[in-house]
Amino acid sequence: MKRLLVSFFATAGLSVALPAAGPTNASRPPNIVFILADDMGWNQAGFNGSAFYETPNIDRLARAGVRFSDAYSAAPICSPTRAALMTGKYPARLHLTDYIPGRQWEGKPLVTPKMQQGLPLAERTLAERLKERGYATGLFGKWHLAADYDYQPHRPMDPESQGFDTVFHTRKPEQADVDPIKPDAHNAVEITDRAIAFIHANRARPFFCYVAHNVVHTPLGEEPALVEKYRRKPGADRPENIPVMAAMIERMDHGVGRLLAALGTAGLAESTLIVFTSDNGNIGPQQAQTPFHGGKATLWEGGIRVPLAIHWPGVTRAAATSAEPVITHDLFFTLLAAADIAASDFPPDGVSLLHHLRSGAPLGRDAIYWHYPHYHHLGDMRPASAIRSGRYKLLEWQEGALLARGPAVSLFDLTADPGEANDLAAAQPTLAAELCEKLLRWRASVGAQEMTVRLAAPRTPAR
Repeated sequence: MKRLLVSFFATAGLSVALPAAGPTNASRPPNIVFILADDMGWNQAGFNGSAFYETPNIDRLARAGVRFSDAYSAAPICSPTRAALMTGKYPARLHLTDYIPGRQWEGKPLVTPKMQQGLPLAERTLAERLKERGYATGLFGKWHLAADYDYQPHRPMDPESQGFDTVFHTRKPEQADVDPIKPDAHNAVEITDRAIAFIHANRARPFFCYVAHNVVHTPLGEEPALVEKYRRKPGADRPENIPVMAAMIERMDHGVGRLLAALGTAGLAESTLIVFTSDNGNIGPQQAQTPFHGGKATLWEGGIRVPLAIHWPGVTRAAATSAEPVITHDLFFTLLAAADIAASDFPPDGVSLLHHLRSGAPLGRDAIYWHYPHYHHLGDMRPASAIRSGRYKLLEWQEGALLARGPAVSLFDLTADPGEANDLAAAQPTLAAELCEKLLRWRASVGAQEMTVRLAAPRTPAR
């Protein structure tokens, strides 16, 4: 009777609000649905307090499980975060620290290291590990871990070569596809359709359904009537509330509701672990990341603080909020633990959140790290590295450290100052030095690629 009730509520779009027992077959690991938004800011989710962006289905998922207030992407840009999810490794360890293919900036004072172009086949991905456990594996949407955008099925470094059986590959649309707007230019509906078909086709076995949306990446565009709905909404004039983005996110959220309903219809709502998060923050010049500073391509909080909600019926605490700092590659270890797959052969770059999801017990981790040795055309960020330890975050500025152009480090108390407005480095030099030393030791331990000073071209001697 309980299963029938769960299925009924799931069909009505309410499944995640209902507490449920764990899987009845203890030998079968949970199904996994992993939903990744593209460039969705922390403040664009209703469960993080937005009254402008409407995300009712994502919010129900968050209310049913655990939402993380201090969740971070592994990088301020897309490809490194996706690589961290697939491998459980810091992007710095992978030497994949910028979007692929990245860019060399000839006119800048520091030289960007030549990074890895694509996720190497030698890496044992999350999909490969789950496939070995008997999972059906499907990717629906964006990959961005091959050497270029020209997807070819089964080509090395495209998703079929990295453990995915079923693939529907998309990428962000061209501007011509959204201006004038074409229906579903970002493929949110078709991505959802394909994912639902995969769920139904594999209901008899465990599955890993990776739903990687193109929303809310530029170019921006949606149906005019839906955009107009948000233009008329109170608060539409605020810099963090962007009507066209809200319309795009509503379409994606509707797809999340359809996925949840499909799980209920298939009788899988009780036995499925669901994750929702984003690959990095939104673009600062286009959408303010209030209460945070900065945006995509920066290591300010606005570039790396992201929405995260996890729900596994019968396992995760219900209606819980966690302030533990967590990072993308923790999700790799969490999903392996949920599937009862050993990860002892991986570097300890992340930790499983499973015990924390069940009990709320502290993770007991000392720090998490970032390394972004790149310039980027977005935002105001200079190349930097960062460490968060407890309530404190330190940034080391590469131009300051190597060229004495500006400060070498900045220190912030994120509890008192989430907007990173008050630099404490001068007031707390001992703490700043301690955190900087930890950051440097971490970079050395993962073999991080470092920037170098650009040598001036020799002058031609006068005749």
